[in-house]
Amino acid sequence: MAELGHEVVGLDVDEKKVNLLAQGKAPFIEAGLPELLERNVASGRLKFTTDPSLIADAQIHFIGVGTPQLQGRLGADMTYVDQAVATILEHADAPQDGRPVLIAGKSTVPVGTAEGIAKRLQESGKEIILAWNPEFLREGYAVQDTLTPDRIVYGLPEDQETGRIAREILDECYATALAADTPLVVANYPTAELVKVAANSFLATKISFINAMAELCDATGGDVTRLAEAIGHDDRIGKKFLGAGIGFGGGCLPKDIRAFMARAGELGVDQALTFLREVDTINLRRRDHAVNLAEEAVGGRLVGKKIAVLGITFKPDTDDLRDSPALDIASRLWARGAELAIVDPAAAETLRERRPDLTVPETVEEALDGADVVMILTPWKEYTQLDPKVILPLVDTPNIIDGRNVLDPHEWADAGWNYYGMGRTVSVW
Repeated sequence: MAELGHEVVGLDVDEKKVNLLAQGKAPFIEAGLPELLERNVASGRLKFTTDPSLIADAQIHFIGVGTPQLQGRLGADMTYVDQAVATILEHADAPQDGRPVLIAGKSTVPVGTAEGIAKRLQESGKEIILAWNPEFLREGYAVQDTLTPDRIVYGLPEDQETGRIAREILDECYATALAADTPLVVANYPTAELVKVAANSFLATKISFINAMAELCDATGGDVTRLAEAIGHDDRIGKKFLGAGIGFGGGCLPKDIRAFMARAGELGVDQALTFLREVDTINLRRRDHAVNLAEEAVGGRLVGKKIAVLGITFKPDTDDLRDSPALDIASRLWARGAELAIVDPAAAETLRERRPDLTVPETVEEALDGADVVMILTPWKEYTQLDPKVILPLVDTPNIIDGRNVLDPHEWADAGWNYYGMGRTVSVW
């Protein structure tokens, strides 16, 4: 938003994070963000604070806090959203131009949340309007997705005049994107709230579908990568998100589909989302399959076997370990007695802090040294481009488990490796 010319104040309760951001330093890895931060902090358009009094004169308050899964339950924890609303209510003043203050919700929330917040704002007596404006940022592409979004969604109040004012304020905010003919979808609160969880549920379903096909390919000798290629040529299906492997993870898809199911149950329409239970089950089953492949590769017992795990984040180009399939698989292998050596170009230091019980070498060569199994669990280029002939002498037993189906099975087999894919084999074709 600062890059687009707005005056922006970022408010957070985490002092360490705020101090880093105020220096123009990103507290996490995201392509293009450090340059953006440095430039806009230096310009004075972008400030960060833990002091809520500094948001008093803002025209728009974006709520972008987390909605993690509740402990021991499927639903979303709304604590941080509620706290953010309370902070805005306490500190927001009427802006100088006389127009109402606008809250624009970006957090992924259970449908019905916006209506509850709007009622809370109305009861406060303050002249504050609520809109729901979901974000569609992909980790690794978040800067690009913000500056040049593929769509913008407004969830507006049912009152026509109030909705008109909210839209007018948002149109000014997104003027650059709208001038570039970015598609705009205007809807009511529940539709806007449903957009993000519906999109994530669809993507999760597509991933679990191809992983279910991988299970069938394993049982029949088929190749899921060729299958995905063939069905992906159908433009009704498309090729994206048809990569079979160890399944999805991260801070969005897993918790969002579970919260979606929980909310459907509360609304009495749980049968509408029953299929998401199987989507979740298939996804978790892929992690079991990866562990089983490791056991198969070493003859059945993992105790004392060295396994080199290449990549531990939930996807490449991020340091995010939230619900990482790779970390879950590594933890299961460790629990079964395997000696792990884990490397990752972004999350190694974080992993050492969180899991001092795990071995995290500095180099790939150290991890591979004497390994009985090598597992590529996050497709970082550093690992997918390894030369199988060069690294062969480093390992004790040449077993490679391609957890993301990103390697050439023939190249690795020809170099002397025992190749294990996720729904694929070393076939003539």
